[in-house]
Amino acid sequence: MLPFAYRVFQAIVQEQTFYRAAQTLNVTPSAISHSVNQLEKELGFPLFIRNRTGVELTPDGQSILPLIQGVINAEDRLQQAAANINGLNAGSVRLGAFSSVCITWLPPIIQQFKQTYPQIAINLVQAGFSDIAAAVKTGRLDLGLSALPVAEKLTVLPLVKDEIYCITPRDFIPANHTTVTAADLVDQNFILQRGDYDKDTKAALDHYQIRPNALRFSIDDQSILAMVEAGMGMGILPELALERLSGNVNVYPFDTRFYRTICLVVNSEQAKAPSTAKMIAAITDYVTATYPDKVLEHPRNN
Repeated sequence: MLPFAYRVFQAIVQEQTFYRAAQTLNVTPSAISHSVNQLEKELGFPLFIRNRTGVELTPDGQSILPLIQGVINAEDRLQQAAANINGLNAGSVRLGAFSSVCITWLPPIIQQFKQTYPQIAINLVQAGFSDIAAAVKTGRLDLGLSALPVAEKLTVLPLVKDEIYCITPRDFIPANHTTVTAADLVDQNFILQRGDYDKDTKAALDHYQIRPNALRFSIDDQSILAMVEAGMGMGILPELALERLSGNVNVYPFDTRFYRTICLVVNSEQAKAPSTAKMIAAITDYVTATYPDKVLEHPRNN
């Protein structure tokens, strides 16, 4: 059986305080401290640095994090496999996704998944592209929905190409009445989420030579539409983000088309877990059924 100290280590890393880790594991804070002290004694080096806001890993603690997480994940896979053999379909899935996928894809996917596998617990984390890939690599997440390119060495399954559009105030009409060109963007400000100013969004803005001092940042996609509607600038959003948003704005394609490729990223070890495999199938089935003309089927290992 898995040493309890490993679960304690995992809980502290996730919760960042001994007190919250104790709540998560339903034990006393003194039990957490004792477990950490014992593990540090066995390993021969300190694992955590205590500060005013909580705790953080020491460099040595960082180095063993993926090893301990790997042991925990292997134990979880063993328990899931045993449950499946016994016909229980039990287990858990830790899934990471970015905001527009959380809003559009995941509600119907999770609803159907829970109906089919009611005994499999789902833990959902919303984060940015790079954070999702990093968490999947270390095993803190079983799989994630992100966008290409993915820097981490993971199994990557491209799903769909998601076009990026220009969002304008209602009274704006491009010169050619159809697409936004470089001439339309002279002296224009753009509003976007700070986390989106990378990869494909940055490529589009760089193509049209939008200066950094012409950028304003908002907290979420709906706020971008509100700011565009108020005449504070133009927005740039992918098609998926626009599916559930509304505002008194215009949506135009750029004259040079830009896309982001939404993908599924999976740790190859965690992909062996029965519950993870079932969630991968649920996601790919949903995408194939919903976007039959856009779906991509070219998995690869980074």
